[in-house]
Amino acid sequence: MRKILTYLLLAAALCSCNAISSLVHDDQVVAKVGKNKLYRSELEQFIPNMIPAADSARLAEQYINTWAMDLLYLDMAEKELSKGELDVSADLENFRRSLLKYRYEQRYINDRLDTLVTDEQIRQYYQAHEADFELKRPVLKVRFVDVMKDSPNKDAILSMMTSQEYDELQRADTLAKSTALRYFDSSDTWMDANELAKSFGLDYTQMLSFLKGDMIRYEPEDRADLMVAYVCDIRRSGPAPLDYCSGRIRDILMSARKHDLMNSLERDLLENALERKQFVIYENEE
Repeated sequence: MRKILTYLLLAAALCSCNAISSLVHDDQVVAKVGKNKLYRSELEQFIPNMIPAADSARLAEQYINTWAMDLLYLDMAEKELSKGELDVSADLENFRRSLLKYRYEQRYINDRLDTLVTDEQIRQYYQAHEADFELKRPVLKVRFVDVMKDSPNKDAILSMMTSQEYDELQRADTLAKSTALRYFDSSDTWMDANELAKSFGLDYTQMLSFLKGDMIRYEPEDRADLMVAYVCDIRRSGPAPLDYCSGRIRDILMSARKHDLMNSLERDLLENALERKQFVIYENEE
């Protein structure tokens, strides 16, 4: 079996445009385990079109080996397990019930869930739970550039990116994107210090040690580039800014609504079943 697979896969790798065609033929068997056969159509469904021959061969080998291993495991299990261990009907029934219950819950929620979360609802939740949003690390609003130290546009970019004038910022953006190594403007969005530090290749405490005034300036000695972040705003401690938390709060509110819907569903199912005598609880007689 291994020799057959090796031969087939080697033939596929040697062909440039027809990797799968050289591996198998229409309606022919690719591999066999006992009485089980793997056909070309199954293999082609797994392997994307228009990929290099080497990738086709690798994916074919992966699929064939996985298919064979599943059947070999099954064969050994049927030989080695007891009759009781082989009986999976109860497990299958439990899985069927769980799957159908899950599908109905999703349908019920999708049909009834109010997905609109207003800014006022977010603000009210934030004010009532400020202690839950204490900062673990600083957050910042910045403009970041990574530029070669000898770039003729370096000083112009660094000057304009600190401006408060829209036209100046537009010119900085255009110039940086065309001549700098990297540039992004997150001056309207809070960033976790860890995320910004990744742009510098430092941890956030190292990065903040280079903060002088409103500029983080880092010049690696073994490199020819200069990395600078202009800090528009920074919050080091206390509750995180509301707009930084808004996405998380929206998820919390949506999760609470889903939880309430599920509780309502379960309560209504039980009450309706009891009312219709579909669900009966018998009292124990002593």
